Amino acid sequence: MAELAQRGIRSESLRSRIYWELRGRIQRGEVGPQDKLVDVDIAKELAVSRMPVREALLQLANEGYVVGTTRGFALPRLSAGDVADIFEVRRLLEPRAAASAVPGLSEDALAQLDDAVRKAEAAIAGQDVAGLTLANIQFRQTWIAAIGNPRLAEVIGRFADQVQLVRLNTLARPDSQRTVIRGLRRLLGAFKRRDALAVFDLMTAFVAEAEEHFFAAVEERDDA
Repeated sequence: MAELAQRGIRSESLRSRIYWELRGRIQRGEVGPQDKLVDVDIAKELAVSRMPVREALLQLANEGYVVGTTRGFALPRLSAGDVADIFEVRRLLEPRAAASAVPGLSEDALAQLDDAVRKAEAAIAGQDVAGLTLANIQFRQTWIAAIGNPRLAEVIGRFADQVQLVRLNTLARPDSQRTVIRGLRRLLGAFKRRDALAVFDLMTAFVAEAEEHFFAAVEERDDA
């Protein structure tokens, strides 16, 4: 990032790079519920000026990834109702969006999906929750990138990411892992067959199962 700043890259481009860096950290679970994202600290870490960092954080806040606090920004505290609302949006949009991605999937994209499934399988075998999370993100981002409607792709990515933040702990549960890998394998097969109808049905089931596992994990935590 320092090299980018030294090269004099336009502020908009720099802001975008910082935005995606921070969004990636959030997606991967590298920002915890107690962490604060402070523009001055991030600017120092990335060796850039404060303004593009501030603009990137404000964009993340506008999109619901973070909220403002008395000192910097933090992850939002989503209630059970918030999560249920997000899953409702996903149920309405994701199956159709995934089906619409089928014609746009190149051979390279299909190879990326296949690679993501292999990584997910290896992560489960190695009890690597972080690796499973990254593989899941790779799979999702690959098919989202093939959606022909960029506005739909952005909405899908945003809501999926927001649930990903609260689903990280559920991926440590063996039954959740089995559900994820089964869902990824089935979706991969449907994508390879270019079967949009099967993709629609499988994504509908996948999102429903993800919601079920999330709330089961919450119930287990509350009972503990």
